[in-house]
Amino acid sequence: MRKRSSIISIALRKTLRLCVFAVLFSITVAGQQPARDFSKEPARPSQDWVKDAVIYQIFPRQYSATGDFNGITKDLDRLKSLGVDVLWLMPIHPIGEAKRKGTVGSPYAVKDFYAINPDYGTPEDLKRLVAESHRRGMKVIIDIVANHTAWDSVMMKTPAFYTRNEKGEIVAPVPDWADVADLNYDNPELRKYMIEMLKFWVREYDLDGFRCDVAGFVPTDFWETARAEVDKVKADTLWLAEWESPDLMVNAFNVDYSWAMHAMLDKVLHGQMPAYELRKVWEDQASKFPRGSLRMRFSDNHDERRAIARFGEKGALAAQALAFTLDGIPLVYNGMEAGDTTESGAPALFEKRPIFWQFAERRPEMVKFYPAMIALRKSSNALRRGELRWIRNSDEARVVTFARRAGTEEIVVAINMASTPFVGTLEASGSFDEVTPNAPERTVALPAISLDGHEFRIFRRKG
Repeated sequence: MRKRSSIISIALRKTLRLCVFAVLFSITVAGQQPARDFSKEPARPSQDWVKDAVIYQIFPRQYSATGDFNGITKDLDRLKSLGVDVLWLMPIHPIGEAKRKGTVGSPYAVKDFYAINPDYGTPEDLKRLVAESHRRGMKVIIDIVANHTAWDSVMMKTPAFYTRNEKGEIVAPVPDWADVADLNYDNPELRKYMIEMLKFWVREYDLDGFRCDVAGFVPTDFWETARAEVDKVKADTLWLAEWESPDLMVNAFNVDYSWAMHAMLDKVLHGQMPAYELRKVWEDQASKFPRGSLRMRFSDNHDERRAIARFGEKGALAAQALAFTLDGIPLVYNGMEAGDTTESGAPALFEKRPIFWQFAERRPEMVKFYPAMIALRKSSNALRRGELRWIRNSDEARVVTFARRAGTEEIVVAINMASTPFVGTLEASGSFDEVTPNAPERTVALPAISLDGHEFRIFRRKG
C-alpha cells in the first residue's frame, strides 16, 4: 500500500505495544526455549501453477480508457499472448469518501468489503472477467486490505471492530494513513467477519486467491485460520503477502514480497552499492526463510516510481531480467511492457491517471523484451523451478552471475548492473548456447564474456 520505507517505520510504531509485551515475555522465559528457526521448516507447499506463474498486477482504474472490468476483459487475448498466468486486481471495492485523499481516493480505503466499486462495473462484469480469464488458462486474484477500512465503512456500525486510543477514539493505523481506520484483531467477531468475507469472494466469484495488503500488520494466526477456512471452499488458490517475514510462509501464504532484494537492487542500479550485495541479501534471506519459500521478484509496482523512470530504459530491462531469472515468482506491473512512465504511487494513487499505452511506439525494446523473456522462462524448467547457485566473475562490484539447474538443464545468467561495459570472465566451463531473447548472433566463448552497460546475457549448457 505504501513505500517500503514508510511500511517499516509504520510497522515499528504500530507494533510497539506488542514488542514491549514480547520483551517482557522473553525475559520471563529466557533460557527455557530457543528462538524458532524457520530455515529448518518447510514452506507451505504450492501447486505447480503457482510455482510456474508470472503475476500481472492490474490497477483497474488506470488500465484502460474506461477504467473498468470490461476494459480488462477486452484485453485478455493480449495478456494471454504476453504470457502472464495470474492477474492480480488491485482493490475492487467501493472507496470511502470520509477523509478521502486526492480527487478519487485510495483504493486501499475500502468502504464495503462485500461490494464492488460501481466505477468498475457490476458483479456480472467481474464474473465475466474471471470466467473469460479461466477460459484462457489464466487465474485471477484480488487485493484484500484486511488491516483497515475507510472511515465511512459499513463496518463502522460495529465500533468494536476498530482499534481505539486511550480516549476511546477510533484511530488510524498510524497518522500518515489518515484516510483509513485501524481494525482490531483482538476481537474474535471481527476475525469471523473477515474470514466469511474471504470465503464469499472465492465461493461467489470463483476467484483464485488473494494479494493481502500489509499482511504483517495482521496477526499471523488470523491468516493461518483464514487460509484453512478458505481452503475448505477452494483449496487450489494462491495467497500473496505484501510483507517479508518467515512466519507467514509456513502455513498461510504461498508467496511474499522480496522487499529487501528490491531495495538493494535500487541501490545497486543507482551506483550506491556494489552488485555483490544482491548476492548477500539473497544468502541472508535463504538462511532465515522456510525451505522452498517462494519470493515474488519485482522491479516495479504501484508503490514505486516507475522502474524506467528510476533506472532508464536499459537499467529497467536489467532490473526486470533479474526478476525473471532469479528463483521465485516474477511480477509484471501493468504498463511495464509498453515502457509506461505514468506514476501510480501516492499522490497519483488518489487520482485517475491512465496508462499511456502509446509509449510502446517509442520503446520497441520494451515491447519485445517482455513476451520473449516470459517465453524463455516457460520453456525452461531450470528458470521456473531450478535451484540457484551464485557463481564468481571478474568484477563482482558491477556484474552479477548465477546458475539455475533442474535435472540435466543448466542456465547461466550474467547481468551488468553498471552503465559501463564489462569485459572479463565468469565461473563456467564447458559448452553453452546463448539463449538471450532478441540477442544478435555472436560467438559464445565462456568463461570469457563481454557485456555492454546494463546488458544481460543468458546461456544454456549444451547436453
